[in-house]
Amino acid sequence: MNRLTLTAGTACTLIGPPGSGKSTFAAQWPDTWRVSLDLYRKLAADTATDQSATPVALQIQALLLDARLARGLTAIVDSTNLRAPARAGLLARAAHWQRPTVAVLFDAPLATVQAQNVGRDRVVPAHVVREFHSLLPTVDQLHDEGWDTVHLASALGARPNSPNVR
Repeated sequence: MNRLTLTAGTACTLIGPPGSGKSTFAAQWPDTWRVSLDLYRKLAADTATDQSATPVALQIQALLLDARLARGLTAIVDSTNLRAPARAGLLARAAHWQRPTVAVLFDAPLATVQAQNVGRDRVVPAHVVREFHSLLPTVDQLHDEGWDTVHLASALGARPNSPNVR
């Protein structure tokens, strides 16, 4: 199984629908590297599912991402990142700090993502998973947006929800 190598100071963004394995994949790196909207929603509202806490979670994400990138530390942004404006903001932060960018696109088929979703602790409604899966960008779209490097999670050997992702 291949493992993604990240150079110091890289802004790595995971892109995929709920249940696609982003958090499991991110868990192979130190906790300090991970910037997670779910965690910040949970800290703000005692649950990661409270979407009303997303605005404050986004503020925390921006603050911590800037803090890490300003110091030349690697950051892995663990959220869906399926909307182009959200990705543009992440690219802008990396550009401000003159840091390389890596996108990891979680390209699992919808049926696989749906099956993985029902096995999670936090099951996302099926219609939301379908909607988010339909927003998956292509590798070409991500390159056109300005990502320095784009990887398909499937090519990295990522097996979502597997305890042995390392």
